[in-house]
Amino acid sequence: MGDILVIKLGALGDLVQADGALRDIREHHMNDRLTVMTTPPYRRYMERCPWVNEVFIDPRASRFNLFQMRFLKNRLRERPFDQVYDLQQVGRTRFYYRWLFPQVRWLGDAQGCSFYLKRPASACAADHFACHLAMAGLTIRHTLNSDISWMAADVSDILSKAALVPGFIVLIPGASGVHEAKRWPYFSDLAAHLIGLGKRVATVPGPDEMTLCQKIPGDMLVKENGYYDIFSLAGILKHADYVVGNDTGPTHIAAHLGCKGLALYGKHTPAHDTGIQHSKFKWLEAEDLAELSLKSVLKQIHSNLS
Repeated sequence: MGDILVIKLGALGDLVQADGALRDIREHHMNDRLTVMTTPPYRRYMERCPWVNEVFIDPRASRFNLFQMRFLKNRLRERPFDQVYDLQQVGRTRFYYRWLFPQVRWLGDAQGCSFYLKRPASACAADHFACHLAMAGLTIRHTLNSDISWMAADVSDILSKAALVPGFIVLIPGASGVHEAKRWPYFSDLAAHLIGLGKRVATVPGPDEMTLCQKIPGDMLVKENGYYDIFSLAGILKHADYVVGNDTGPTHIAAHLGCKGLALYGKHTPAHDTGIQHSKFKWLEAEDLAELSLKSVLKQIHSNLS
């Protein structure tokens, strides 16, 4: 049995988009032990992932913190990995190759590694991984078609309590707090219009969207003592008839669950860079999301639903 390490540190949307690549790696190394290195916020996600045997947590300490770097090096030396797949491919992981794994078979974008390929500026992560893994001799079956149905928890009690039956629409009005420009400002108006057409509209806020979702008409699905985790969120999305969201992790969860929906993109990231084209989702883009009109969004939703 070999010992394989896959590096995928975050963020949530990126982990979701890399699920198909991880599954292809799993199938290629069916008889090997597969460990994923990730960061603390994504421990539970990776522990639940069916393609993984073990999760290794990288606290992502500063590279100038010699004590922490030496501690990380000693932990990794206890595991003589046979091969490393770097699915993060950033400066930090290139440093890991040079400092921690210079003699190990490595797939990534670090100069001198066994399977070197730089991601083209025009390629989304899934397209790049498909080319990169094929270069290493893997069969590409899932990389371009991630299916994270394994994420979806049983939410029958949640839907029953809210009296939500098939046909409801989920809105995802949030996005990372550091990227306010990724938030379309007219979700309240959209919800009111859809409700006026007889649609049930729901939001499932995380900790940063509670106040935002309280201003949106419809059902706000929350626990008595907080918010639902990403697995319950995935379960709710899986039952939705349609999803409308910003360029954020929950929207990409919906897309890779196989949901139909609409993603709204501002200037921060072009839609094709996120791999949304490898799903059933449609998308609209605007240099400034405030200039993307409610009328344009409704036209696309009505077209998709019809």
